[in-house]
Amino acid sequence: MSSTNEHTQRWKTAALLLLLIAAVGVIDTPALTWLFFGAVYFLALKEAMQLLRVADSSLYLYAAGIWILAPFYPHPSDLAFAAALIQGGILAYRRRLEIRSLFPILYPTVGMLFLWMLYREYGMLSLLWILVIVALTDVGAYYTGRKFGKTPFSPTSPKKTREGVYGGVILGTLGGFLLMIGHQNLFLNALFVAFLTSVASIFGDLFESYLKREAGVKDSGTLLPGHGGVLDRIDGYLYAAVALYVLLKLTGS
Repeated sequence: MSSTNEHTQRWKTAALLLLLIAAVGVIDTPALTWLFFGAVYFLALKEAMQLLRVADSSLYLYAAGIWILAPFYPHPSDLAFAAALIQGGILAYRRRLEIRSLFPILYPTVGMLFLWMLYREYGMLSLLWILVIVALTDVGAYYTGRKFGKTPFSPTSPKKTREGVYGGVILGTLGGFLLMIGHQNLFLNALFVAFLTSVASIFGDLFESYLKREAGVKDSGTLLPGHGGVLDRIDGYLYAAVALYVLLKLTGS
């Protein structure tokens, strides 16, 4: 496929994704948001298992149980750690040292649970915050890196540069700050929260790059034409969701 066709396909996919996300946001009902996140979660889990070379189908049962209980349990993130302990006990009982099979219970599970917790406790506005921060961080890093990038950021992702990361964090922080300033108790709170959420998204992207590098693949999947897999689109959000939730709690917002 030519670069022009690939670029066009990428924009078409992005437009469809934005329309879908906008529809979920405008309708804004817990049931629909839960279903949407659940679909994303299972698709991302499948890709994570492929990257980690884990073929344990019982993990889907854990995932189903976690997601079914998430709307009713006071602290849904606890469910992932409880499932990991159960799986660890089963592995010990069977004397099967398959530590990799523990990992998909935590990634992308924990990040998706924190996205759900953000919505449940802070509403759709919190999801808009994280969408703006992560998207602007990603866009800023891409274009700043292309224009000014010279210094490699990490051997995990050779194409990512420090200059690009700095540009992405600045843009993501500014966008998040401007959106959040009217809803935070203090001026510095909004800046602090937006900055650390943006930084977290960078490392979310870097972590998924590490998994792909270890697996020897370019993308986590092929479901999204021009974008790769679901994990390729939500990697930054999985880390940013944890950061944003913790920071909102920390600042009493």
